Amino acid sequence: MNSPAPHSPLSPLIHLIDDDQAVRDSLSLLIGTVGLRVQGWAAPQAFIDNFDRASIGAIVLDVRMPGISGLTVLDRLVAQGVDQPVIMLTGHGTVEMCRRAFKAGAAEFLEKPVDDEQLLEALQHAVRQHVRSRERAQADSAARERVAQLSEREREVLAFIVQGLTNKEIARMLALSPRTVESHRANLFAKLDCDSLAQLIRRYAVLVAGDA
Repeated sequence: MNSPAPHSPLSPLIHLIDDDQAVRDSLSLLIGTVGLRVQGWAAPQAFIDNFDRASIGAIVLDVRMPGISGLTVLDRLVAQGVDQPVIMLTGHGTVEMCRRAFKAGAAEFLEKPVDDEQLLEALQHAVRQHVRSRERAQADSAARERVAQLSEREREVLAFIVQGLTNKEIARMLALSPRTVESHRANLFAKLDCDSLAQLIRRYAVLVAGDA
């Protein structure tokens, strides 16, 4: 196992799994030139058992390795819910192998010898993709927590709001006065940290529909 490249711990981390030490060394140097940290792994099973799943970054995975193939590693990562994008590398690619890799969830499939610019571009795209994915997951988690803080009545009002009902229509549906609905509406806008109806619908319509 190689030591991580000496970059800021806040920079994205690229996991490089290849049984060839020379390949790991050369690709680690290349990837480090764009400010990405690299951790090399010679043994696929050691990587699966020990890599940092919380890190932001991507995985570069050789297809042909002794013991466990890269495609098997990919299948296991997907089964475990690992969200780092995976870039597959192979020196003997076939159409079927490429098709299987993409079907299993690979972000990219590149043949060795790898073109430097192509690999770096794929990695930078994968890292940006992972950052966006984590941001969406965090936003979704925060949204669910805010909805959980609503009262039962506020959740009912929210469900009708995202359906497009007016305050008067909601009042009739819930046998409330329009003024009471306005009060619930104001409270839930505050609790959900929304400044507009469009913002509320964009953030919470899917969650409300999922609870229905």
